Amino acid sequence: MSVLPRPWLAGLVLIVVSACGESAPDPRPASTIEMAAELERLAGSLDPETNPFANSARIALLETAPPRSRPEEETLLKAQLADELLYAGRTREAIERYEEVLAEVRARPMVFGPELQTAVRESLGLAWLRLGEEDNCLLNHTSSSCILPIQGDGLHELEEGSRAAIEHFSAVLERRPEALNIRWLLNIAHMTLGQHPHGVPEEWRIELPEEEPSELRAFHDIAPALGLDVVGLSGGSVVEDFSGNGYLDVMVSSWGLRDQLRYFENQGDGGFIERTDEAWLRGITGGLNLVHADFDNDGHPDVLVLRGAWMGPDGRHPNSLLRNNGDGTFTDITQEAGLGSRFPTQTAGWADFNGNGLLDLFIGNESQPGQGYRSELYRNNGDGTFTEIAGEVGLDVEAFVKGVAWGDYTNDGRPDLYLSIMNGPNRLFRNEGPDGDGWRFTEVGAEAGVQEPMASFPAWFFDFDNSGRLDLFVSGYRIDPGDVAREYLGMPIEGEYPRLYRNNGDGTFTDITTEVGLDRVLYTMGSNFGDLDNDGFLDLYVGTGDPDYRALMPNRMFQNVGGQRFREVTVRGRFGNVQKGHGVSFADLNHNGHEDVHIVMGGALEGDTYQNLLFENPGTRNGWLTLRLRGVESNRMGVGVRVHARVQAPDGSERSIHRVVGSGSSFGGNPHQVHLGLGPVDRVESLVIEWPASGVRQEFTELAANRILEITEGDDALREVDRPSFSYPLDHGHP
Repeated sequence: MSVLPRPWLAGLVLIVVSACGESAPDPRPASTIEMAAELERLAGSLDPETNPFANSARIALLETAPPRSRPEEETLLKAQLADELLYAGRTREAIERYEEVLAEVRARPMVFGPELQTAVRESLGLAWLRLGEEDNCLLNHTSSSCILPIQGDGLHELEEGSRAAIEHFSAVLERRPEALNIRWLLNIAHMTLGQHPHGVPEEWRIELPEEEPSELRAFHDIAPALGLDVVGLSGGSVVEDFSGNGYLDVMVSSWGLRDQLRYFENQGDGGFIERTDEAWLRGITGGLNLVHADFDNDGHPDVLVLRGAWMGPDGRHPNSLLRNNGDGTFTDITQEAGLGSRFPTQTAGWADFNGNGLLDLFIGNESQPGQGYRSELYRNNGDGTFTEIAGEVGLDVEAFVKGVAWGDYTNDGRPDLYLSIMNGPNRLFRNEGPDGDGWRFTEVGAEAGVQEPMASFPAWFFDFDNSGRLDLFVSGYRIDPGDVAREYLGMPIEGEYPRLYRNNGDGTFTDITTEVGLDRVLYTMGSNFGDLDNDGFLDLYVGTGDPDYRALMPNRMFQNVGGQRFREVTVRGRFGNVQKGHGVSFADLNHNGHEDVHIVMGGALEGDTYQNLLFENPGTRNGWLTLRLRGVESNRMGVGVRVHARVQAPDGSERSIHRVVGSGSSFGGNPHQVHLGLGPVDRVESLVIEWPASGVRQEFTELAANRILEITEGDDALREVDRPSFSYPLDHGHP
């Protein structure tokens, strides 16, 4: 690896070769060049013996291992090599090795026994099924690929993989009929060939449950038509106007340590152009999640890239704070901003916890007992730097934190903090405000009744029932591999359900998960919420999965029914892609008043890649308003601002719609503009905006619907944003 320059030499080093053969200076700032060099060094230093995700390096280790003294040990080593070949995406090679192992195991039944033969056939089934996905869903991708129920142009034209998978899965089930996960995968394999349910033996058949009727129409993946179908691993999704042209752009990450962060600029005419290199982002790699905010109040949204998750001591990687320079470029300012700690993480949240108009940052780190990777609260100093003060304010947390959610659940004007913990009680920290010379938070998770589930992942505050009080959603992340089949078969599951906690208004919450119909198998990673049908009630989408190749389960969408319950619309809306789902963003990318859904897809193992998706919203006739808030005394993007709209229904009844400005889930990046679905009305009777730092309360009346409005703190004048809507390309792969 070449040695990159220190900051004072960066401008003198010639790296880029121009078309005429002359060298040109690298335009990236020195701090970005240094971060890129550090990330490359880290990518080359992972220990394949301890890191289960360094699959190519583990292959090299196994291929150079000394010969084993006993033949059965050589067979087991070959099986291990086959596993790593599969995980690295060298699927046909993996199949060849598994076939050799199966032949050797069959030849020596007294040595290996029937259980190992069954295990090898299960691995072969997985490898063949993955090959079918690669040949069809990846190389010949359509809008219907991998979406349950698989039908139409989602069916596999190249049938080799699924047919072989059916043969091996059937053999496994003959010996282990209780293997519900294999039974589920067998049904998927038949589905890819158009043989479900009729072609599945009755004793192994699993039928998809019939969904409740809904007026929601089917969404379709248009990412290929827009050039947004990036192939990668698990990662973050952020949708925001980074370029300042008034349209929403897209930034995505992929967690492989050499996987490039990518930035796509919305042209406002139906097209997106990748601007990764022009934005000086080349070499900024990795990151399981992205969280964004305008931390320096200059009007240009910045991005924090989070790294090291799930890797334990191998994950002592730097995060990246990317300052938006306002001219189409970003600069990595992590070190100069004082954010140079190195702990494994994939979750963080921005909020103005002390009400001074500056956004502060909490980073939830992953710590096992004895590791000492404490989470961090960085107070914004207002000069481009931060000071870490978690211990001083009562946020001394050492736990395996998987979700960070800020929200003022007490309605006292101060944001509180919820932490989702893997394998332990979740924690809720009430913001007590100033205490002498400092600030204090008090942990009240047990008192508030929000400690479950004990194995959880993404979390968020939102007002699902428009009561004016923030409720809390936290999803589970522990299932048995057969739980998907158990749910569809009506059997009890063995993992964790999510929790929806309704805010009681007295500092406590009530678990209403079962009451509202969310007692489902939601093995959730990325997720977010938005208003699919503009009825004024927030719907939710969860990306599901696990590094295990057997974890093929649909990503799932739930429609909010009047703030009383949720109905599943996964099949009806065509959202149920069975590949691994991560960062999710709801956003009206083409200004037509309907929120589309962007999701980053892909697993954790090197070969478990998939295309990112953009589901186009077919729209409804309901009214809407989009609000772009500009803080003056409060933070510039209005994070934490409360919005209350009052509308009158056609029957004369009145209803309220409540929103709080933010990016949504702990693992997703909605734009900070406020999308208000209004239901079947064409105007808003009154709109109240409450600003967090200044306490300014603005009220506007008799507003016509179906517009984008800009509201500045303390200014009674409304400005309509002149950015026309546009249509997506007609060639968007609709069935």
